[in-house]
Amino acid sequence: MSYVLFVVRKHLRSRRRGGFLSLISFFAILGVAIGTAALIITLSILGGFENEIKTKVIGFTSHVQIVGFESEPLKSYRAAVDELRRSIPGITSITPFVEREGMVKSRENIEGVRVKGVPANSSETFLKKYLVQGGLDLGPLGGGLHPVVLGTRLARKLLVGVGDTVLIFGISDQRGATLTPRILRFRVTGLYETGMSEYDDTDVYASMAAAQQLFSLGDAATGIDIMLSDVTQASAVAQRIQNLLGWPYYARTVFQLYRNLFAWIGLQKQLVPIILAIIMIVATVNIIGTLLMIVLEKRREIGVLRAVGSTRGGISAIFLSEGFILGLMGTIIGDLLGYGLCALEATYHLFHLPSQIYFMSSVPILLAWQNFAMVSALALSLSLLTSLLPARLAARVDPVRAIRFG
Repeated sequence: MSYVLFVVRKHLRSRRRGGFLSLISFFAILGVAIGTAALIITLSILGGFENEIKTKVIGFTSHVQIVGFESEPLKSYRAAVDELRRSIPGITSITPFVEREGMVKSRENIEGVRVKGVPANSSETFLKKYLVQGGLDLGPLGGGLHPVVLGTRLARKLLVGVGDTVLIFGISDQRGATLTPRILRFRVTGLYETGMSEYDDTDVYASMAAAQQLFSLGDAATGIDIMLSDVTQASAVAQRIQNLLGWPYYARTVFQLYRNLFAWIGLQKQLVPIILAIIMIVATVNIIGTLLMIVLEKRREIGVLRAVGSTRGGISAIFLSEGFILGLMGTIIGDLLGYGLCALEATYHLFHLPSQIYFMSSVPILLAWQNFAMVSALALSLSLLTSLLPARLAARVDPVRAIRFG
């Protein structure tokens, strides 16, 4: 079988008839390369979307969130926190919070917001990643002022920056109470930007004490955020918490809170196998055409090889090897091209998205070796598969007729 690679190299480098075979070999490699690169880029973008959305959504909520039934304030939340720490394993952090809707007013504009009050010493560590100006210290300022952190999009609407003062209106929604707004003065101490307009446009962060005062909650919280060591256990932990605490506590997972969003992500992933198959089949069809052209062009040579003792298996091996080499070269080039384009986008963010629609302002990229392995394996497998027909036809060439008629 030592002649197989020699013949393969000779066929793929053929210069006869104006280099026609070399040209179609080039286009076969190019087709596989483009298909491979397209798949890697597609999978990297889909993976980036999923990872970015999950990271931001979980960061702005939690793995498990406990609230009161019908938004009932949680007056005994401290006892509940202690009970959770004692009874539920796998919890990495527990943070009580106050979350209510309100209005924020600057000298120029007024906007509806979602106010989230957290313990001053927690500083919402997740936000540190997205802080673009100022700081996250929510400690008291004195002089009747409270610190607040705004999203950059909201700050632009209000025409304010770090150091400016705003008014936040809070309305008590306790049953039977008169809906009288309370107004507190806040100083903007920090600005954050996630690229997701759902948060950047509406979420403001203040100290829990200020939020309790703003919404007339006394010492109560409106919810408890829980982070776990393993997010896949969120549903089981939520059920355990519900059984442990009972009414008026209601435990829900991030996947329940954002059911539609995660369903959309799941739908995108379901389409991936179909996209993979279509793109790679189209890309590797060029290999069939290339090998069939080689069979037609090299009929006399095939006849000579058969006449001097080459077996049908040997002839098949030649064309299977040619198909594999074409696929391998295309796959390597496609892997490099896909990686280069993905790295370029991840570094320089060349393409921008409307964050109101896509939850982020630039195309996210997640480079995972699993994607490269899967796409490469698929490309090489299809290259071999599409080589079977030309290899079978070449092996069935009659040596006498091939030598006589060419």
